[in-house]
Amino acid sequence: MDDNKKRYIGATAIILAATMWGFDGVVLTPRLYNLNVGFVVFMLHFVPFVLMNIFLFKEYKKLRSFTKADFLVLGGIAFFGGALGTLAIVKALFLVHFDHLSIIVLLQKLQPIFAIILAAIFLKEKIKPRFIFWGILAVIASYFLTFGFRKPNMGEDAPLIQAAIWALVAAFSFGSATVLGKKALTRLPYYTTNFFRFGFTTVFMLIYILIIGKLGEFQNVTPTNWIFFLIIAVTTGSGAIFLFYYGLNKVTAIVSTICELFFPISAIIFDYLVNGHLLSPIQWISAAIMILAVVEISYKRKKVR
Repeated sequence: MDDNKKRYIGATAIILAATMWGFDGVVLTPRLYNLNVGFVVFMLHFVPFVLMNIFLFKEYKKLRSFTKADFLVLGGIAFFGGALGTLAIVKALFLVHFDHLSIIVLLQKLQPIFAIILAAIFLKEKIKPRFIFWGILAVIASYFLTFGFRKPNMGEDAPLIQAAIWALVAAFSFGSATVLGKKALTRLPYYTTNFFRFGFTTVFMLIYILIIGKLGEFQNVTPTNWIFFLIIAVTTGSGAIFLFYYGLNKVTAIVSTICELFFPISAIIFDYLVNGHLLSPIQWISAAIMILAVVEISYKRKKVR
């Protein structure tokens, strides 16, 4: 297979995964609103991991050949991309009762900014003036995306403010996981990376719900909840993540970043079609500026490398 065809297939896989995530946030995950956030995140990884074991149980043999670096990278992917990132985005959506879904998923796409800041801190990469310009512009746009022209009210807007903060935590977490994911894919197949991502995340979240005393939440799971857990497990959960890592292994960072923008774009479309929610003109302008800034930041970073 030639390189152009590989890139095309990889980009298509990421776009499909991103669109599935947009659908999930509007149609599927809201059906789990009656349950504790931590328990939901645990189940969103536990159920797919159980199903994966049917087909990928031989992957356990690879544990013996893992280096310390492999465990650290996979653990980092699981902690940031699986546990903290998913916990943050689900918490954000639950806080606003899924009413401001478009805003939350757009804020979460600020992840390249965090990736570059982390690279500057830990990898000693230089931050270029253009990054500062586009980064500040993206942050300003994110404010207008969230609040428009009005000043936030700490009482009335408290849930939205908290949700915005959690969305930024998710952006930081998913940005970190994407960087670690690219590193993992240099040594491990995409299906191995995905299998242990779900496995390690399940362990992390089990520890978390044991600490907060929510393991008993199983008794509150309704038959409808179980149906949606299973649907998510094989589609927008493990299915989308498999597609994402498959595509990530075939495209550059900039292509991946642009393709991932189909997540907020599809979420906005689904949110309108299903719930009738539509962004205001200033929010549309802010969203466009923010997406442009994200693309510019990712492109310039790729050129520097």
